[in-house]
Amino acid sequence: MKLLFINNGMHVKNQNALFNYNITIFNIYIHQLDDIDLSQYDAVYSPCLPINVKKYPGVKFIFGPHFSVFPENHHMQMIQGNNTIYIQPSEWVVTLWKNFPICKNIQLKSLPFGVDINRFNEFFPIQQRSDVFVYFKARNPEELQQIITFLSKFYNSIKVFNYLTRYGEEDYLNCLKKSKFGVWVGRHESQGFALEEALACNVPLLVWDVISMNQEYGYNYQDIPATCIPYWDHRCGESFTNFNEFPSQFNKFINNLHNYKPREYVLENLSIKKCSEKFINIVNNI
Repeated sequence: MKLLFINNGMHVKNQNALFNYNITIFNIYIHQLDDIDLSQYDAVYSPCLPINVKKYPGVKFIFGPHFSVFPENHHMQMIQGNNTIYIQPSEWVVTLWKNFPICKNIQLKSLPFGVDINRFNEFFPIQQRSDVFVYFKARNPEELQQIITFLSKFYNSIKVFNYLTRYGEEDYLNCLKKSKFGVWVGRHESQGFALEEALACNVPLLVWDVISMNQEYGYNYQDIPATCIPYWDHRCGESFTNFNEFPSQFNKFINNLHNYKPREYVLENLSIKKCSEKFINIVNNI
């Protein structure tokens, strides 16, 4: 497959995945579009910028997921057509966008980007790992303190990764190599690479999930249904949505720690190979 790629600030993890797909990619700037014979490409992919597709009948276009948090009218009008797809990384975001009248005539598809399963791998079996970490992303700081207070009863050393104060990826990866589990306190995620990278390292997670976008601390979103684990099943660990559930879920989680298989889930659903196949299939079905 030959893909004409127009990049204007694509998420670095998404771009790294895309460039490892089974696709031949040609980079251009958007102002060069009219100077190129588009018929020699299988599709044009513009993740960040809308294009007036009516100017290019017969050309397949893929857009998204980086236009905006919520759909904007002038963007959607430009990309309306039978030859276009707008992708979102997971199904709950597709459902959200479909609720907007301006998306009535837009084909929306769920399409995750691949996780680097070679860089994020299981380096030691869980029996040889002893560390515990907490990942905290844009939630009420009191919730982090509740988790730390509880875990401190059982563990003397707890590594905390705070998304808003930043951390080095090498530091995170080194922690994952040595961690027997992590506790996740996150806000809504359209995909959630950091969480999926922990799973790829075969680290089971206990997740304090959200039920609404308005749980993101410091923002004033409406009460919109959401999750921080759009890609997840029983192999990945356990989850809860209210702190009152945490003690019982923690006991269940610890008692089953050696039975989880999070990397298996990632290999089946989120590897570069799997996501490449999904991307190509979407293009072929436009």
